[in-house]
Amino acid sequence: MGLQARVQREFKFITALIRTLRRVGSISAQSSNLICDDLEAAVDSWRERRAITFEGRTLSYGEMDAIANRYAHWAIEHGVRRGQTVALYMANCAEYLSIWYGLSKVGVATALINNNLAGEQLAHCLNISGAAHVICDAQGAPQVEALRGGLARPAVVWTLGEAAGGLRDLAKALRSCSALRPDRSVRNGLLAKETALYIYTSGTTGPPKAAKVTHVRAQLYMRGFAAATNAHQNDRVYVTLPLYHATGGLCAMGAALLTGGSVVLKTKFSASQFWGDVGAEACTMFVYIGELCRYLLNQPEQPGEKTHALRMAFGNGLRPEVWEAVKTRFAIPEILEFYGSTEGNVSMFNFDGKTGAIGRVPPYIRSRFNVRLVRFDVETEAPVRGTDGLCQATAPGEVGECIGQIRAGDARAEYSGYADKAASEKKILRDVFAKGDAWFATGDLMRQDDEGYFYFVDRVGDTFRWKGENVSTSEVAEQLSVLPEVKEATVYGVRVGDLDGRAGMASLVVGPAFDIAGFAAEVDARLAPYARPIFVRLQPEIETTGTFKYRKMDLVADGFDPARIRQPLYVRDGAKGYVKVTKATFDKIQAGDMRL
Repeated sequence: MGLQARVQREFKFITALIRTLRRVGSISAQSSNLICDDLEAAVDSWRERRAITFEGRTLSYGEMDAIANRYAHWAIEHGVRRGQTVALYMANCAEYLSIWYGLSKVGVATALINNNLAGEQLAHCLNISGAAHVICDAQGAPQVEALRGGLARPAVVWTLGEAAGGLRDLAKALRSCSALRPDRSVRNGLLAKETALYIYTSGTTGPPKAAKVTHVRAQLYMRGFAAATNAHQNDRVYVTLPLYHATGGLCAMGAALLTGGSVVLKTKFSASQFWGDVGAEACTMFVYIGELCRYLLNQPEQPGEKTHALRMAFGNGLRPEVWEAVKTRFAIPEILEFYGSTEGNVSMFNFDGKTGAIGRVPPYIRSRFNVRLVRFDVETEAPVRGTDGLCQATAPGEVGECIGQIRAGDARAEYSGYADKAASEKKILRDVFAKGDAWFATGDLMRQDDEGYFYFVDRVGDTFRWKGENVSTSEVAEQLSVLPEVKEATVYGVRVGDLDGRAGMASLVVGPAFDIAGFAAEVDARLAPYARPIFVRLQPEIETTGTFKYRKMDLVADGFDPARIRQPLYVRDGAKGYVKVTKATFDKIQAGDMRL
């Protein structure tokens, strides 16, 4: 990179960083200014402007606030006290943000529950929320009613749909509630360190955990993205992500609603409708996560995919191998990738758009950030410690676990944890670089180059050891995803009899012309012997969470057992390439009679 290009890069980075830090600089855990105060200030500035458009219906800022006020008065009238929790189990809708915004005005926390859950998983999320009241829509009401008797504590269930059986009619109750703001005094004494929301982890590797989102954290998300995206009042943000998740429900909403802009909201993502919606609504930004962009690339060319008003796509999880394809094919001027987690204290942005990087901390301002990488043992799934008992920092290019120092009094570095105190404690590393220090363990493996760019490698537990080498499932999946006729790929390790380590297995969604022999040849050309998948499973689709994360837990449980898998299943048999796994083959592998 030439001198002029370096200067331009640094100017862009520093300008965006300063803009973002200024926007979040006044946030404090001890402040009485809450997330609802931020939103009320936005309403007062742009009351008549459009705020949220959903399925042909548009709410102005003033109408959004009026709905929120009704929910605030509803909570007061029905004895929901400050510090208590209400569970919200609904699909995306125009009123979604107003519900938790209104409850926050009277000091009530809202547990945002994945509306795709049912049965035991739903009961688990309701139980750990501690909510005495549940708000649901017509689709969710039967699910809640079916398990209400089995909940750990009785809950009053309110529905915006038909109030049959023991359900209460929320729409009717709201009609008698005032649309005027409750007096500010009802939250006197409430500080920003208190919990505003509970947002649940995806549950890809176990039961979901309820992350505590304080007013501070909600403000960091909403203000931070308003600044990082450099949003303005003419921006329209297209949101197809679920609002029960922080990226769609806080980051995207903040970018629009704290700047006078507006949100174009959909019930859920549709690749076939995406570009038609973006064009019809004159959207200027969209938010992505996980595999959303790959789904768009897998679609045949769509009208409007280049002739739009988009200036930016922002989000996280955009895989490096599709990054440039997304920018080029869809003519998107700028991609803003970020890194963060709902419960964590590490966040960073790739402000200057370096392909594949999830963020950057240049060496010259490293001390201003709490993020570091430490050496990690993938077999013990623990950081490597020296003879002094302390952790060891990685060198440039070396893979390590990303950790964030917990600093009391620094809003950006505080750690709120989960509703479960034991689960919160498990994520804290102590005595890392000095006796008595404390760091949040993100569970993400990364590497950092000498210019400060961070690159995601894998999740702890996903990287596995095979034939004495560490195998990154994410990096292998990246290589497989660009092979002919491979539309989606997820990679994981499976146990094989008494063999040490785990063998690589790939689950693929493929096109009609997929050829397993050709696939084997491509794999041999691209991957080291230890990284080549031993097993391959073909599927019509791979199950994902509502935020497009692959549910590997079920795939790992199935392993390579043909008794559990009805789709095509193959094993690598040396020079023969991939051969089908039969019952006889399975038994031979398990007995150790087949060399892998």
